Amino acid sequence: MNTITVRYFASIREAVGQGSEAVPTTATTLGALRDALIARGGPYASSLARGRAVRMALNQVLSDETALLTDGAEVAFFPPVTGG
Repeated sequence: MNTITVRYFASIREAVGQGSEAVPTTATTLGALRDALIARGGPYASSLARGRAVRMALNQVLSDETALLTDGAEVAFFPPVTGG
């Protein structure tokens, strides 16, 4: 089992009520970690839901769901940035 630092930004941070947390997980990819967080239910399920546009970064590099997790990695979830 790995421990991943998960950071939440903008509306996702507001929904889950915290900016970051250490998450023990057996997930091996970003997509599997996202699914594990969604499985928590509540605000995690609604803010990270599969139908929502959510960007992800692994160790401060934008990544897709196939990116491999390692112990001590830092993952960030954030909504797409909109201009105006």
